[in-house]
Amino acid sequence: MQASFHLLNKRRFLPLFATQSLGAFNDNLYKTAMVLFVVYGVFSDPESETLFSAVATGVFVLPFFLFSAISGQFADTRDKARLIRIIKACEIAIMVVGGTGLLLAWADIAVHLLAIPLLLIALFAMGVHSTFFGPIKYAILPQHLQHEEVLGGTGLVEAGTYIAILIGTIVAGIIPVEVAAAAVIGVAVIGYLTGRQVPSAPPEAGDIQQINFNIWTASRDLVMLVRETPAVWLAVVAISFFWTIGTVLFIQFPPLVKNVLTGDKTVASLFLAVFSVGIAIGSVAINRLLKGQVSARWAPICVLVMGGFVALFYFICHGWQVSRSGTLYDIPAFLAHPDSWGVVVALLGVAIAGGMFVVPLYAFLTTTVPKSQTARAVAANNLVNSGAMVGGSVITLGMSAAGIPITEQLLFSAAMCLVSAWLAHRLHMASRNIILREADGPML
Repeated sequence: MQASFHLLNKRRFLPLFATQSLGAFNDNLYKTAMVLFVVYGVFSDPESETLFSAVATGVFVLPFFLFSAISGQFADTRDKARLIRIIKACEIAIMVVGGTGLLLAWADIAVHLLAIPLLLIALFAMGVHSTFFGPIKYAILPQHLQHEEVLGGTGLVEAGTYIAILIGTIVAGIIPVEVAAAAVIGVAVIGYLTGRQVPSAPPEAGDIQQINFNIWTASRDLVMLVRETPAVWLAVVAISFFWTIGTVLFIQFPPLVKNVLTGDKTVASLFLAVFSVGIAIGSVAINRLLKGQVSARWAPICVLVMGGFVALFYFICHGWQVSRSGTLYDIPAFLAHPDSWGVVVALLGVAIAGGMFVVPLYAFLTTTVPKSQTARAVAANNLVNSGAMVGGSVITLGMSAAGIPITEQLLFSAAMCLVSAWLAHRLHMASRNIILREADGPML
């Protein structure tokens, strides 16, 4: 059984792991504090709450769509460790703006005129930050790790990311918003310091002569690059469908908790926390199941199981008995509800299966293309992912505008899992054919 935890005591992995985890914690602390404060403290109707949740998601994702092509070129042509230091320094400035927005919202100063715009500007800037950091965190792994360590390292990065999301989610739901405003700045400073410890990762010899700053042509060329290999393109599309499903679910969680399950913001944080724990468990478990081999053979089953748990979650929510006291459930009252553990199990099942589905696909993506193109392949994936996630946000808004109850919208997420299973099956067959051709050579 392939072990991966030994990487946590290696300088070629630990500083990157710590930097990514701190970034995920800070990112989620800020986003969750912002969304929960606005949903529970500013708006008072389901339509406005769902709209803001969707807009916030779209604002964060938009930079991936706009700048992924440029970020991939930079990561493939510059020392990735040096880029990490620059990006993490920018995070400090971004969090100063975001922290100011949180303080203004808390103090009820020009909330709609100034505070919310500042919050969304910082959220957009954090999206730009993540757009440039994303290709590096995956592309640097094949450069610093042995081939047989890449799946384990990818799983640890995903697990660490979602454990950090868990902690950030819990903290955002517990601490006052004014404390969160200071915390996001402090964590950004620590992230910059850990980022300085990442070992050098100079660019591999490649085909880029100069950076193309034209967003349209650079994005087109980036997508064409990954489409040259059908199996890599299938991996990108399958991952994109997964994140479409995840986007729809994350948009639905805060208003669903408040208006269907009648839970307060601590319960909303609990939902996101359970989801994060599940992703982390699945990210590590699939490495154990595959024994370090990069393969998509379990992906179709995993995403079908995920869809089954989404359907279970729908049925539990559909029959949920709302709070009779007229007040929202806190966590103890929620857990005392007879159906609460069914909700927790369903959410955990969705997340574990999701983590087991997506991690091998990321590992396949980063190990199949040449090392000189790895960052651009990840950037192309992020570009397509962002388009799919924006599409998920638009679909969610459309369903809400059409008057479809938020509980019924869960069935859309379950149905999308069938498409993901079909894509994953095609990817498995394509990747198996690649392995057979490499093994048999001219005989095929």
